[in-house]
Amino acid sequence: MESTNNITEFILLGLSQNKKIKALCFLLFLFCYIAILGGNMIILISITYSQLIEQPMYFFLNYLALSDLCYTSTVTPKFLTDLLIERNIISYTSCMAQLFTMHFFGGIEILILTVMAYDRCVAICKPLHYTIIMSRGRCHAMVTACCVGAFIHSFFLSLLAFSLHFCGHNEMDHYFFDIYPLLTLSCTNTHRVGLLVVANSGMMGLVTFAVLMWSYSFILYTIRAYPAESRSKALSTCSSHVTVVILFFVPLLFIYIRPATTFPEDKVFALFYTILAPMFNPLIYTLRNTEMKNALRKVWCHKRFLAEIESYDIHC
Repeated sequence: MESTNNITEFILLGLSQNKKIKALCFLLFLFCYIAILGGNMIILISITYSQLIEQPMYFFLNYLALSDLCYTSTVTPKFLTDLLIERNIISYTSCMAQLFTMHFFGGIEILILTVMAYDRCVAICKPLHYTIIMSRGRCHAMVTACCVGAFIHSFFLSLLAFSLHFCGHNEMDHYFFDIYPLLTLSCTNTHRVGLLVVANSGMMGLVTFAVLMWSYSFILYTIRAYPAESRSKALSTCSSHVTVVILFFVPLLFIYIRPATTFPEDKVFALFYTILAPMFNPLIYTLRNTEMKNALRKVWCHKRFLAEIESYDIHC
């Protein structure tokens, strides 16, 4: 008998069915989402309205903050809404849209992190040629390549999801719509699709993580001969990047690099790369970065000063 797709909506079971736990989670993750929006918006404005935008590292950091905002907004608003209602229903069309946009913006974030590692490699290993290699035109080309690569990744993953057939069971034990929980609901053999998902998402994450770790290892090897002050600055910058990479990639690899199976712990690990990593990125890149802290003071103190002048003029 041939399988047909007669599912028009899915039920998300979320993190818990306990009302008290759901209320507590709502408050906690609402705070996280506000912190994500506020922190990344501050980075965007501070870099855009300061001279840092002329430096490639902060040019890429600007796009990382933007991708963080878009990436977490594909999941978190729906997740917060579901914590307030008893029955969490999402249509088939909305599921596919969330799957595509989440992996698209997540792919951009992964590739931007890789480009940032390359930028640090060039800055530290070839400082005399840095401005030539990392020209503004090349920076724009790299960002464009990140978007194209993320689109290809997300497009093929969405095709795999569209190829699945569903016959009746529509309860998904997750708080957002992702490919592995979807495979468990399919009424057809998903072994081949599961291998293609590992080849797509899993290998993309693993190769990117390996490239990033190699890049930072090469940087650490190169700066051994640097003066103490230069070595300290390079280590501070790289340690911030490595912290972001580990926080994002380790949970992601735990889920996507294995065969197509799901565990209850997957929901907890997914929180790291969908909510917690985008929340900590602004803190990691600002509190451990002198140039960013100086830019924050100049931009926001200047805005406050102008606001006080305007207020004074109005009263006069």
